[in-house]
Amino acid sequence: MARLGRPGMSDEQKRELWNRWKAGESISEIGRALARPPGSIFTILKANGGYVPAVRKRRPGTLTRAEREEISRGLACGDSMRQIARDLGRSASTISREIARNKGRAKYRAADAEDRAWDRARRRKPCLLAQNTQLRDFVAGRLAEDWSPEQIAGHLRRHHASASGMRVSHETIYKSLFIQARGVLAKKLQQHLRTRRPTRRSVHNTVSGQWRSQIKDAVSIRERPAEANDRTVPGHWEGDLIVGRGVTQIATVVDRATRFTVLVQLDGRDKHTVTRRLSQTMLQLPQQIRRTLTWDRGMELADHKTVTARTGMDVFFADPRSPWQRGTNENTNRLLRQYFPKGTSMADVTQADLDALAAKLNDRPRKTLGYDTPAARIAALLR
Repeated sequence: MARLGRPGMSDEQKRELWNRWKAGESISEIGRALARPPGSIFTILKANGGYVPAVRKRRPGTLTRAEREEISRGLACGDSMRQIARDLGRSASTISREIARNKGRAKYRAADAEDRAWDRARRRKPCLLAQNTQLRDFVAGRLAEDWSPEQIAGHLRRHHASASGMRVSHETIYKSLFIQARGVLAKKLQQHLRTRRPTRRSVHNTVSGQWRSQIKDAVSIRERPAEANDRTVPGHWEGDLIVGRGVTQIATVVDRATRFTVLVQLDGRDKHTVTRRLSQTMLQLPQQIRRTLTWDRGMELADHKTVTARTGMDVFFADPRSPWQRGTNENTNRLLRQYFPKGTSMADVTQADLDALAAKLNDRPRKTLGYDTPAARIAALLR
C-alpha cells in the first residue's frame, strides 16, 4: 500500500516541512528547501488539512526502530525467535507477535513494521461533531448559509449554556472541514468559506497602498471628529471601491460603530458617476446616521464637496499607503471577495443584487459586536 510522503521523504524531512509551514513559508519555498516539487509538498499538507501534526511519541516499552532492524537481521541470518529475544532482552512472545502481525518470517521488513506500528497507534477518538448529530446539523446548516466557523461558535456561546451540548470551538469546525478523514462535514461546505483555501494556515498579510493623485481641498483623517475615532456614535462611515474584471466596480460603505454595510452599484468609476450614485444611496439612510465619510485617496471621490453638499456628510481622506486607517472597510471588502473573487466581472450586478447581499452580511453575527448583528445594532439605534 502506498504511504504518504514515501518514497524518499524521511521523518526528519517531514518534520522540517511542517516546521516551515508553521513558520509561514509558502509551498514553493518549502519545496525549494527540501528539493521536492510543490505538488508533493501540497499533497502532504492537504492530507492533514494544513494542521501541523503533533510530534510522534512512543509508548514506553514498545519496540523501537533499531530493535526492529535487529529482528530483521536476525531473521535473515536464520536465528530463532528465542535467540532474537535473548539478544534484545525481550520476551519471546513479544518477538513472535511482532513478526506475526507483520507478514511473518519470510516477508518481515523493519521499515514496513515501523510504519504499521505508528498507524496502529493512531487511535483517534471521534470528534465532537461526530458524536452530536444535532450540533453537527446546526453547524453544517450555518456553513451553507455562509456563516464563518467563528460566527457559528460565537452564536452558540451566546445562545446555549455550556452544559447544553450545543457548544463547539471554531477550530474544531475548521478541522472537521479540512481533515476529511474525520468524515463529519461534507467537503463541498469548504466552498462557503470566504478564503476558499484547501488547507488551514496562518496568513500574514502585507498591504501596500499607492499615492494615485492629489485631491483638491482634501481634508485629512487627522481632522476627523474624536467620536468617529472611538466608535461610540453611529453615522461615521468608511468607503472604497471593489474593482472587478474590465471597467466594473461597486462601492462599499461601512459604519464604524455598528459594522452596517451599504453597497452601491456603479456603471463607472469616474468622479461624476461615483458622486451621483453614492449620494443617492446614502440619502436613503436616516439623517441622524449620516455624519462623516472616510475614503482612501482614489480620484473617484475627487468631487467630495458635492457629496457633502448633497448628503450633509463631511468627507475625510486617509493618509497615502495607510489602508489600516479604514480597517473596518478593508475587512468588509475581504468578506465581499467571497462573492466577488478577483477577476470577476460586475457588469451584470444590479442594485437589487447588492441590496440582498448587504442584507445577508448585516444579518450575520459579528465577533466584534459580541455576536450581535449589524442589522440589530442599527435598528436599536433608530428606535
